Order: sequence, then C-alpha cells, then structure tokens
Amino acid sequence: MSQFKENLAKARGSLVFVVGLTLAFGTVFGLETWQPRSSGAYMTNSPIEFVEKESLPLRARRDLTDPERAIAKIAWTYFKNNTNEQTGLVNSVDGYTSATLWDTSSYLLGLISAKDLKIIEYDEFESRLTKILVTLKDIPLFDDRLPNKVYSTVSATMTTYENTPTTRGIGWSAIDIGRIMVPFNTLVWSHPEFTPLVDEVLSSWDMQDIISNAEMVGADTNDKGETILLQEGRLGYEEYASKSLALAGFDLSEAINYERYFEYVEIDGAQVGTDLRTPEELDALNFVVSEPYVLDGIEFGWDRYSQSLAYSAYLAQEGRYNRTGLLTAVSEDNIDQAPYFVYNSIFAAGKQWNAVTETGEDASEFKTLSTKASIAWYALYDTDYTAELFSRVKNNYAEEKGFYAGIYERTDEVNKALTANTNGIILESLRYIEHGPMVSIGRRVVTSH
Repeated sequence: MSQFKENLAKARGSLVFVVGLTLAFGTVFGLETWQPRSSGAYMTNSPIEFVEKESLPLRARRDLTDPERAIAKIAWTYFKNNTNEQTGLVNSVDGYTSATLWDTSSYLLGLISAKDLKIIEYDEFESRLTKILVTLKDIPLFDDRLPNKVYSTVSATMTTYENTPTTRGIGWSAIDIGRIMVPFNTLVWSHPEFTPLVDEVLSSWDMQDIISNAEMVGADTNDKGETILLQEGRLGYEEYASKSLALAGFDLSEAINYERYFEYVEIDGAQVGTDLRTPEELDALNFVVSEPYVLDGIEFGWDRYSQSLAYSAYLAQEGRYNRTGLLTAVSEDNIDQAPYFVYNSIFAAGKQWNAVTETGEDASEFKTLSTKASIAWYALYDTDYTAELFSRVKNNYAEEKGFYAGIYERTDEVNKALTANTNGIILESLRYIEHGPMVSIGRRVVTSH
C-alpha cells in the first residue's frame, strides 16, 4: 500500500490525525490559532494583518438561480466538446490536443462540480472519471519519476509545450502536481469508491522527489539534457499547491509558510501581500494574481492567512475600479493571439498592475478582465462590486462552446480563448455557492451519489 493511501486511511479514521497534520504542516482549515514554523520556532508576531471572518462580505450558501445554473451548463459544454473518448483527457484550449496537469485538474474539479450541480448524472461522472484515472495510471513519466509537464490528449504520451512528442519529457511542475492532488483528495474523502484507482495512479509517482527541505521542487532540463531541480512557487501559488500535498502527509512546512518572504505593498488603497524574492535571485517572477487566492477559498475554504491576503487582493482590484472606472479582476489567462498566455497581475516584478508573459516580457496591451476571476470573486463575496463583475462577464460565451477567457481592457473586445481552466473554475465557483468548499474534511459527510 502506498504512503498516500496509508496516510489517508489513517486520516479518514482519526480526526486527531487531521488536526496533527494541520498543526505540523500548516494545512489550516479555519483554525484561528495556527502559526507557521520559521527557523525552528513558532512566530508570535505575524507581519500579516488578519481579517476576521465575521467582517468579510462572504456569500451565504444558497441554491443557484436559474441564470447561474444556465452558466454552469454552458461552462460544461467546453468539456463535452474537448474530451478525447479514448484517453478521457481534455484539451487545455479548444481544439488543441495538449494538456498540463493543471488543465487536467481543472477538468476533474469541473467534473465533480457538474455532478454535484446535477448537470450530469452519476453514471456519466463515473464513466468519465474512471476513464481518465485509468489513463493517468498508465502515463509515461519524466525520468520514470513524475508526470511530465505536458501530455497529448490523443495518445496520453509526453510532449513539449508546443505539443511536439518527446520520449523523455521536459520536466515536472510541483505546482501542477500539487493542484491535481486537490481533486484526488476530494475523491478519496467524498467519493471513496474511487480510492483504489487514485491509489493506482499515485503508486508509480515518486512524490517525495517534489519535496526538498520542506519546499516544493520542480524539474527542468538544460541544454545538455541534464535534469535541473529548482525551488518552485511564490506567495499565493506556493502555499495553495502545498496544502493538498500536506494533507496527504508530506512535510511542506516551509512552502506553506506565508511569512518567510512577505512584504506589504500599498496598491489602490489596499495593503497587498507580495513576495520579496526577486526574478534575479531565483529566475522566477512573483506574480500577485487572483487565481491562487480564489482557488484556496473555493476549494479549501481559506485559512486565516489566505483569507486575509485574498481580501486585500480583492480590495486592490475594487480600488482600481473606483479610481479608474475600469472593471478589474486579473489573473493568469490564455489569450487568442500571440503571446497566447499572459499574467495580468496586481503586482509583478516590482510594478503595480503589471501584465507580462511568463518570461517577464511586457504584455500591457493585453490587459484583460478575466471571466473566471470575475465569477470566482462573485461566488466568494457578496458585494456590489462582485455583482458588477458578474454582470459584465455572464454573457461572455459561445453557447455551443463554453465561456471565453475574458474581455480586453483597451478595446473592450472579447478575448475569445476557450480553455479548460476558465470553464473548470467557473464550474467549481458556482458549485461553491451551493455546496461550499470542495475539500470537505471536517465539515460535512458527502454521499457518493
């Protein structure tokens, strides 16, 4: 039996085990007294200003309205159109037969959401889930260790980001592996009938290889074909991706510590948490975007750290709207023209409201109101501003294809990129309105169907 299954078996049978993981590794599910570890001692004075839950404009649980349910059905259309019948994998972008583990995670969470919202019947849920888990069980691995960064959705073989076949692979993403552990944890806790298949998937993955000194480690290759291991993740993404791994029993006490490299920057009247690590130090940008914070809320229900940092990120975006009149909900998004992927950020590389490519090139002409971020903030907060965001993007779709990624700020034209990530996050956001956080540990008992 794998380490993952052993730990989860213990966790399912013992609340003490879950609380122990929470205290030891910082997997905080609403525990107000938790403090992160730093240099072997617990900190008593946090640099983070905590916001009490009672003061937040949180949306109350309720049934979806008819228009909201119609939106969920349109988002599901994307997956109906882009699922490969043989592999069960879903295209990352409409018609583009390639997917990362992050894209696959968005599909799996969208699939769970579609079932919970009764958009699909349990039989379809079971069939789709079984097919993709069987495929993931047999995928080739980079260096025979961990999933490659990208796979063909047609053959389930390793590819480059340009969808070129590669026998060895191009490396692994610890962040993406952490994200796919969210639907895996959800299935094991809420749909235990799939636990054996999840365990089979993970049994061949050398999960310990993505952890070094309690931090997340990704892999790339250099010009000589050598494997290069790199610390992976920045504030927001790093802690979010660590949570589901910590839940499975792995020590990520450093990665999940929000306070190690933390600094506030005032942006449009809000104190926004930023990462002190610079691109020059570790060759990675410190994007502050909506994505990890809204996902943390929708999937885990926030801890006191992510709850406070998410709210400050939200307030900055509302503040920019109040200052400029431009509706603002920014995140990472595909776009429908070169360079095809942009981080529309609150803060990145020392600049406020910076829109850049993954390598840091200026992309300010592609600043976008993100559809998924707008709907996610609407699901989490009940405010006049989130109502405006929702109203602006609720019709940003093609009925037979799914939701478009966003609306370009400069031209007010639709960014017609259609992606698994946009439509998956829309589905889980709407599911959140009815059912609350995806990972249900310590909150409720969920029947399988």
